[in-house]
Amino acid sequence: MTPTRFERIKQMLIQRQTDLTVLMEEVHKPHNVAALIRTCDAVGIHEAHVVWNQNYSLRVGTSLGAHHWVGMHEHSDIETAIAHLKGQGMQVLVTNLSDDAVDFREVDYTLPTAIILGQEKFGATKNAIALADKEIVVPMVGMTVSLNVSVAAAVILYEAQRQREAAGMYETMTLPEAECQRQLFAGGYPQLYQQCRKLGLVLPQINDEGDIEADDAWWHAVRQSPIETSDPSTS
Repeated sequence: MTPTRFERIKQMLIQRQTDLTVLMEEVHKPHNVAALIRTCDAVGIHEAHVVWNQNYSLRVGTSLGAHHWVGMHEHSDIETAIAHLKGQGMQVLVTNLSDDAVDFREVDYTLPTAIILGQEKFGATKNAIALADKEIVVPMVGMTVSLNVSVAAAVILYEAQRQREAAGMYETMTLPEAECQRQLFAGGYPQLYQQCRKLGLVLPQINDEGDIEADDAWWHAVRQSPIETSDPSTS
């Protein structure tokens, strides 16, 4: 891992927001999923949540690499997903066109927040709307009724980022050290990371210079693997 990449990953980890997330409810078009994940990564979301039917799963490469940095937590149904998020102390917002919806800019996103984004054609389900704490809407002054789901998500999430940045929430690390170590290793040494997963090896530590710290037994196990890797001394 080069020093430049090491510093970039460290800076990214410092700015990760562990208490801001989205919940995609049956959002299934690949280009929308890709755009949503890329936006999550761009504003510092560490983990996104999804409820998909049994016939859909995230395609590797759909998000053009962003899925390596944004975790995807799948839930069996919307009720379970919302209960999980509320159990983490989050206010749960849902995008919905209704008289009860408030302008998305009136919400305090410095609070722990989860935003439900409904299916492209039909929007959020009745259960999602009923269980959410608040309905939000992106005001429209033209002839179109609503924005594309991924565009609406980007608009809302960048308002959340604006508020959080003003409150200094991107200046303090909130990720656990173990997760930071995992991300440093996975992002800095992706081939070795895949080997560890395949072989069931304990992940090594990354030191302050971005180098791997592991014993001889670990290196021996890695070198016995048929997967080709770069020379650790030059990574």
